[in-house]
Amino acid sequence: MPFTFVGIDHVQLAAPAGCEKAARSFFGGVLGWIEIRKPERLIDRGGVWFQCGKHQVHIGVQKNFIPAEKAHPAFQVKHIAALRENLIQHQITVIDDDNREDEGLTRFFLNDPFGNRIEFIESGEC
Repeated sequence: MPFTFVGIDHVQLAAPAGCEKAARSFFGGVLGWIEIRKPERLIDRGGVWFQCGKHQVHIGVQKNFIPAEKAHPAFQVKHIAALRENLIQHQITVIDDDNREDEGLTRFFLNDPFGNRIEFIESGEC
């Protein structure tokens, strides 16, 4: 093949209009992700972008927004127990899932402020 996939540049999560304050509070405040300035020509569309490790997460405004309750990104984490405790301290509901423990994976889910499902996962190799 004359082309090669390198990886993922960014993940976009949809949110309703006016989501920016809640997105900054959750993704920037609770998760500690760094906000990235959007390109000037995209600012009027609303939403907000963040850096997550070496990838970006774009929170984009969607007209007639409906949260993604099944399809979801899974973010790799080091020290997932500390993340879980941080979320609980912020009164965020964490949904534990041990279905892949036999593979050496620890993981849990949550819903972002807009109802989108998000997974956090740590392998025993981290």
